[in-house]
Amino acid sequence: MSYEIYIGDRMFSSWSLRGWLMLEKFTLPHTVHLVGLFTGTMAEEMAHLAPARLVPALRTPEGTVVGESLAIAETLAEQNPDAGLWPVDPSQRAAARWLAAEMVAGFGALRGECPMQLAHIYEGFETSGAVQADLDRIETLFAFARNVSGLADGYLFGDYSLAEVFYTPVAARIIGYGLPVSAATRTYCKLLLSDPAVLRWQEQAHEVNYDPEPYARDLPRRPWTLD
Repeated sequence: MSYEIYIGDRMFSSWSLRGWLMLEKFTLPHTVHLVGLFTGTMAEEMAHLAPARLVPALRTPEGTVVGESLAIAETLAEQNPDAGLWPVDPSQRAAARWLAAEMVAGFGALRGECPMQLAHIYEGFETSGAVQADLDRIETLFAFARNVSGLADGYLFGDYSLAEVFYTPVAARIIGYGLPVSAATRTYCKLLLSDPAVLRWQEQAHEVNYDPEPYARDLPRRPWTLD
């Protein structure tokens, strides 16, 4: 028996990336179903999952449908207590949940002005005051997490956890738009994006071409690189 995960386009769907990483990074058996975000078929393809209407959506081996990323995360953690989705230490686990919940509820300017894309790196993107405020808050949360864990680098709480899952698309935005962050945060973003699972996802994302390209910016661009 395995989970079924319904995802959208790999190049642009940040929430789909999160849902997939929850299963892939913690080696939970799963089958992937692609839903057409840009084809006009999404509602039809997800009708059998109602009331779920957005990606990602999860069907458990028992047949239960779960929508919304945070609910999916908690369901998987509950059903797989030994998989290590959340940190073991109670204080670190509470902090990781806080970071994930604030990511889900916040950073509207960053998400709106810098849609995730894994195709290239934009040059010359002008950071608005609202986006800068979101970046400042992210820096605060990362510093808080490292204070709780006592770790200066690497994953926020030592081992890879759902905190990394929820912030990987944030890292893609920071790198993809060349956003101004501290050296420590940029290093952490590169760590998340150099993960073999993320690199496989990105490689598959390039298998689909778009005309016109969603969310395109009239800015110079260079090849995606983490150098």
